[in-house]
Amino acid sequence: MITDNKGEIELAHPPRIMPSGIHPTKKAGAQEHLPPPMKHHKRMINIYSKPIPVDIVLHPIWWNKNAGITFDESFFYDPRRRVDDEQKMERVLHERFGDLGLGEDYRKSLPQIGAVHLASGYLLSEMLGCKVEYYEDAPPQVICAHMDTLDIDVADAFRSPAFRRLDSLVGQLKARHGYVVGDINWGGVLNLAIDIRGEEIFTDMLLQPAKATIFFNKIAQVIDKFVWYIQANTGSSSISVNRSARLFDYPVAIHSECSHTMISEEDYRRFLLPIDQEWSMRHKPYGIHYCGKDPHRMASAFAEIERLAFLDVGWGGDVALLREYLPETFFNIRLNPVEIQRYTSEELWQNITERVKASGDDLTRTGLCCVNMDKDVSDERIHEIFTIADEIIQENKARATE
Repeated sequence: MITDNKGEIELAHPPRIMPSGIHPTKKAGAQEHLPPPMKHHKRMINIYSKPIPVDIVLHPIWWNKNAGITFDESFFYDPRRRVDDEQKMERVLHERFGDLGLGEDYRKSLPQIGAVHLASGYLLSEMLGCKVEYYEDAPPQVICAHMDTLDIDVADAFRSPAFRRLDSLVGQLKARHGYVVGDINWGGVLNLAIDIRGEEIFTDMLLQPAKATIFFNKIAQVIDKFVWYIQANTGSSSISVNRSARLFDYPVAIHSECSHTMISEEDYRRFLLPIDQEWSMRHKPYGIHYCGKDPHRMASAFAEIERLAFLDVGWGGDVALLREYLPETFFNIRLNPVEIQRYTSEELWQNITERVKASGDDLTRTGLCCVNMDKDVSDERIHEIFTIADEIIQENKARATE
């Protein structure tokens, strides 16, 4: 990427615009033929040095019930609550799960600029014209802007009331504490396009692909500039995308691709893969968050991202197939937060062990997480997840000494 004299960021190698042609967009869920994996892969940085890091994220309804925390607007923007509520959340984690290594910062009054205990992207949507609604026991809800044009002004996003409010919060926390930590979920290109344009973006991709490409690139410029702003202040960028990022030896930049389950691999290659390829060379180490159940559809495309150090593998993902294409990538295996409460202990053990083993023998390239468990999840179930991971580690060590 390059930066012009106005400080605006553009893709140095924008995606090649393909002619619309006569071929309809493939159905996203359709089985697509994957080419065989490439035989040669560049050695990639290993972002974690210990086997199977495990982390959890609890839904706001859990926090509201168990800690009395409300998630109104002041939770996100009041400088005192940014410190006090985050410390309270650490304290609750330490009291209930301290033996698992959770809540280690319960004694610290950390000036967190964003809600690092939640999985929620909303701010960039608001910066780009969406409204956001806040609730006591739920994450912020983005209201689609239904913009009637495929055009945004990158500079305007950083002049918006939403960004100025964040910048004011950062300034207040710095004035009071001398520094800031944490980060804010920055969403993803297609995620934001849907928030801004609604379902019309899919029609745009089919009927006016050249304009859609320019639109995606402008969203990418906003994200890129925002990520550098956060990293310049805190040194990290993606804990609010995936809390596992706080455990890694290096600060990974993770692009949220939640909505990519709605598009075909062909459309991913055409519109969005070039952005991932570009960012993987600029934001090192680089990762992709894919919480949908079918990340394996994109396996061969992901293999063309030269420095894909991290991949969130959605709960239905074919781990073994992904590993064939991405032998050096760290897989963060996501567990289904709904199903996990229904499993028997035996079913939970089988689900976790099968997926971890499919990821390969090098357990430093595999992690586990379960995100948005609600108020009905038991403490015992959370302990079971960590216990199973430890059993796999011990079994792996025993095999290594045989």
